Amino acid sequence: MISLKELKPRSIVIRMPNWIGDLIMATPILTDVRRAFPEAHVTAMSRTPICDLLSEDPDINELFCFSKVSGFGRRSGKRDIIEKLRRGNYDLGILLTRSFSSAWWFWQGDVKRRLGYNGNARRLLLTDPVHMPKNIDSQHLVVTYKTLLQPLGIELSSSRPRLYLTEQEIQEAKALLKKLGVPEGQPLIGINPGATYGSAKCWLPERFREVTQKMLTDPHVSILYFGDQAGSSLVKEVCQGLPTRVINLAGLTSIRELACLIKLCDVLLTNDSGPMHIAAALETPVVALFGSTNEVVTGPYQTGQVIHKHVACSPCYRRVCPIDFRCMRSIETDEVVQALQVALKAKKSHV
Repeated sequence: MISLKELKPRSIVIRMPNWIGDLIMATPILTDVRRAFPEAHVTAMSRTPICDLLSEDPDINELFCFSKVSGFGRRSGKRDIIEKLRRGNYDLGILLTRSFSSAWWFWQGDVKRRLGYNGNARRLLLTDPVHMPKNIDSQHLVVTYKTLLQPLGIELSSSRPRLYLTEQEIQEAKALLKKLGVPEGQPLIGINPGATYGSAKCWLPERFREVTQKMLTDPHVSILYFGDQAGSSLVKEVCQGLPTRVINLAGLTSIRELACLIKLCDVLLTNDSGPMHIAAALETPVVALFGSTNEVVTGPYQTGQVIHKHVACSPCYRRVCPIDFRCMRSIETDEVVQALQVALKAKKSHV
């Protein structure tokens, strides 16, 4: 078997991560693989609905979307995935996920060379297993993803997370804002108070509300609240009784509509979340609040302002705080307001 550095793949499948933020942090891989193999047919394999974020990506030839399945039985969903992999006749598969099931699918799908990080009992399923970096907890996840490409002769690059939106999508988002009464050219703040992983990643709802009220003292400011369907009740609670310049869009947008609206914001205030990485990828200024997680590993990549108090027990990576939630309670309303004001002022000076 020839080394990966000698491989000249004609057809490549890249298994993208399963979470919005992780998927976005993996987009530099698409850039780097395309540069290394400009003539190859590149397929990005991703779960629905987050695969829609890649629908306009120029570095891929095909988007392989699939729905979540579990276990290893003979259900039709698993058979469909395996059969589609077989039809792709892939010379190379790159696994950015670390699960056993994703490696099993590549093996069952006859992907000839299967490159991925070792672990989770999947070594025998990989033709080219790679040891996890020793400094995985002290380097950004973007770098960890890129490191996986080194056996292919692709060295660490300067490529950054990115997303592609169409002009039509942007214009439709602008039309929606106009319909909602948001004045064009006036300061627009996005706020994302939720996070999928758990409440330990979320700043206090009442403090988001306090920040909103303080930012509204500027009569020109409008605020958009974002969130998924699961977090819509939280957002509704925060927005209850606030002026009409505060618009609750939680659970009302598709993932690409969300991206377009974030693109149109002058700044996004958010917990460590998927929308945080959407903002960073679209070059929207971001103020990110961290507590239970590590901004060195999953913070907005090379951009934005992170507020993290680094209390003794942080990062703990728990879903729910078992004690007094000191990491998030230590973040005061006024310092968040100040960070937003600085971001708005900087954005205005660059217009």
